[in-house]
Amino acid sequence: MDWGADLWDQHDVIDKHTQAGLDLVERYIKFVKERSEVEQSYAKQLRSLTKKFFKRGSREEQDCRFSNHAAFQELLNELNDYAGQRELIAENMMTSICVELTKYLQDLKQERKTHLADAKKAQQNLESSFKHLESAKKRFAKEWAEAEKAAQQAEKIEQDLNATRMDVDKAKLHCSARTHAAEECKSDYAAQLQKYNKEQRFFYYTEIPQIFNKLQDMDERRIRRLAQGYCQFSEVEQAVVPIISKCLEGVAAAGGRISEKQDSLLLIEQHKSGFERPADVEFEDYMQGIKPVTSDSSLHPPKVRAKLWPFTKRHKPPPAEDFSHLPPEQRKKKLQAKIEEVSRDLLKAQEESDALEKMKGVYEQNTQLGNPNSLEPQISETAQNIGRLRGELAKYETWLSEAVGSEDSTNVINNNAPRDSAGHIYTEFDDEFEEAPIGQCTALYTFQGSSEGTISITDGEQLSIMEEDKGDGWMRVLRANGEEGYIPSSYVKVGP
Repeated sequence: MDWGADLWDQHDVIDKHTQAGLDLVERYIKFVKERSEVEQSYAKQLRSLTKKFFKRGSREEQDCRFSNHAAFQELLNELNDYAGQRELIAENMMTSICVELTKYLQDLKQERKTHLADAKKAQQNLESSFKHLESAKKRFAKEWAEAEKAAQQAEKIEQDLNATRMDVDKAKLHCSARTHAAEECKSDYAAQLQKYNKEQRFFYYTEIPQIFNKLQDMDERRIRRLAQGYCQFSEVEQAVVPIISKCLEGVAAAGGRISEKQDSLLLIEQHKSGFERPADVEFEDYMQGIKPVTSDSSLHPPKVRAKLWPFTKRHKPPPAEDFSHLPPEQRKKKLQAKIEEVSRDLLKAQEESDALEKMKGVYEQNTQLGNPNSLEPQISETAQNIGRLRGELAKYETWLSEAVGSEDSTNVINNNAPRDSAGHIYTEFDDEFEEAPIGQCTALYTFQGSSEGTISITDGEQLSIMEEDKGDGWMRVLRANGEEGYIPSSYVKVGP
């Protein structure tokens, strides 16, 4: 049993069924992605937990001499390794399932589109042939009516005693010409009818069944591949989590029980119509006075066929930049998230600009460290980026004000984040906050800090690190005398 033989008249059902199959693959890919994100989040929380409870330092090392302390430290080490296995699960699911299935899904979509286009083209060709048949039949009917009219006229003139011999011959000649034209139209109509019946048989018995069988093969291959994806979902975790193998074996068994043939058989049983294919169209001979016979076959106008072959589809409009296509609450959430994202980028750009200006000032005070003019392109690019981000921030804040109506958008954007004079979010350090050193370092060379914000150090001096190098080549340190400032990162060695 196959679709071409049993579902030859169920194009809509096959179209919807194959689309539903592709949608299921997309749903499964999305499910695995979200499952991977859960594993990543779980692993991150486990690592954070082990880091929080892991003891470091001399006193803690003494405590670890006790077996119960040492055992707890080993437990934390094992838990940290376990977190790594959860990360491995997430990575393997993304690579072996999501990436491969996504690529396979794109190929299936293109194949399905090609088969449906072939079916549409075949239907259009058959309808075009039917139109030619109808046109030939109408010409035959018209010409034969004219021939009968000419014959009646010739007989009337011949019986008219007042008609001349020339009139009678002319009428007979006209009648003969009309009859000959009707005979030609009859032959053309018969040829078109034979051609259409041949094309119709080919369409319903060969062409469409072949296309539907290809769609069936495509759908069964999709089912087999999806079944493999179900099994992979189990195998990935079974490889690293043997303790839950029994549960995952149930998932694998569910994937192994899938049968593409059984699915196809079920679809046939649910939607098989049982109708016979259209029979050949009978010849209608107008010369014998036969009236056109109405038929329930496929020679009805294309209006009936249009219901069997709906190929047109609607396309959704693209989403608007201001999210106006979303409901109000969803739009506000989208705008708020966009504002927070742009604000973070703006703060990062401002910090980068401050670091470049600071580096430029150091280079101007001490040219042997670098050329100040070499930083101008980066400073200019950063300034342009800041201007762009500020424009985007203002744009999204305006849209958010429109979305919330009379509410104060600044309260909606961020109730806790302070702002500068231009109304943009910024962060600042509390001057009363007492910082603790994050490490120690030893000066390798003597440095004379002559510019603002820098300090001088001597070779071999022990320093406390207050702020690490952020990529600009400078770090903030604290001297033993309480003096604090920036020095080149390359001038010191990190460590006690």
